[in-house]
Order: sequence, then structure tokens, then C-alpha cells
Amino acid sequence: MRARDIMTKTVRIADVTTPIHKIAQAMVRHRISAIPIVDRHRKVIGIVSEADLLRRVESGTDRRRPSWLAFLIDPRTRAKEYAKSRGRQARDVMTRTVISVKPNTDVAAVADLMEKSAVKRIPVVDAQNRLVGIITRRDLIAAVARGPGKMKRSTDADISAALRERIRANTRMGETLINFAVTKGRVELSGLAPSEEERDAVRVMAETTPGVRAVSDMVRVLPRPIMAI
Repeated sequence: MRARDIMTKTVRIADVTTPIHKIAQAMVRHRISAIPIVDRHRKVIGIVSEADLLRRVESGTDRRRPSWLAFLIDPRTRAKEYAKSRGRQARDVMTRTVISVKPNTDVAAVADLMEKSAVKRIPVVDAQNRLVGIITRRDLIAAVARGPGKMKRSTDADISAALRERIRANTRMGETLINFAVTKGRVELSGLAPSEEERDAVRVMAETTPGVRAVSDMVRVLPRPIMAI
């Protein structure tokens, strides 16, 4: 599954001169957590999220430090905080470093980016960095809720190649301890796994490989070594 398959295509946008209160109103009205900031060519140049609006004078949440502590803080940091809490346009508060993905990015890679970067949404852009959609955590959950898609037609050789690559890339077992045979879309697993968790992981890999109709799991778990006292 690719980013284009789950992204929201209708995206609320703003430009650098859009008033902050207008952005906040749009976020509340449409129940969204961020608005991409684009230029006249629809290229993404920033994003305003809930986090960018947390410290604002309007809500009384702007940072207030004792004068002696403020004096010790780097002037650039103080200037940035001042503009972010009191600025009136998107340019004053937006996050300028925007993590984005392409329409053909694998959904698993999108989830990895969200997790590693601790963001709730990622814009989807084309080759010219023009906004074409956005993916939120809700979109990922919706993809899970839809359940597995229609199985594509795959030959036994296709299934074997895909499963072999999954085992190689996602376990420490490689191909030395786990064996499998594919017959008319049915996978028979055998061999040894270092732990129950890894045995279950291989079973899931087989069950979710496109084209697989059924899985027979005969993998055994290696006994744990006895530690000498």
C-alpha cells in the first residue's frame, strides 16, 4: 500500500500572510491538527500545527520567565519565542522544516517517519514539492480498519521470493534455520526459531505475503541454554 492510497486529497492550506486567528479558526472548524503553508505554486514551505499555537498571548500560555533567567537565554531563542507567541501571520509561527513523502512512498515508511519524528501528520508532495495530499495518524488507523485488501494473483515463485526477502530483512535467522515450501498459495513453515516471538513473526510474515491462501506453521522454538551457577 502506498501513500497515495490512504492520503486525504482535499487539504486545507494557507499562505505565509494568513492571520494566525484564521488558521486557528480553520483548525477548530474542520477538526484538523495542522495546516500546510504553501507558496503560489502550491509548494510546501512550512506547516502550522497545534504545537505551534500552544504558547500564545491570546490564551495566556506564552512563556513567562523571571528576568534574571531570561537574561541568560540566548537572544535568538528569546526573539524566536517572542515572534511565535505574538506574531500575527503564519510566517511568524510556522515550522519551516517540513517532513514530507511522495505519493508512491510505502505506508510502512510513512508510519516509521511519524514514529521517529514524533509528528501526527505528513504532507504528500509530488516531484516538484507541490502539495497533493496529507496523511494523518487517523488515515493510518482507517487503513487498518478497512482490513486486508483483495489478494492479488501471485505465483508460488512470487510468494517464495517475497517471503524469503521478508525473513531475510526482518529476522536474525536469515534463511539458515527457517524453511518453507509454497504449493498453490499454501505456505508450509518448518525449521527452528530462537524464540516464540520470532516464530510468531515469521508466521505473520507468511500470512500477510500477497497471494498466500493458508499457512501451516511447524516451526519449533530452540530450547534456551541452561546457565551454569
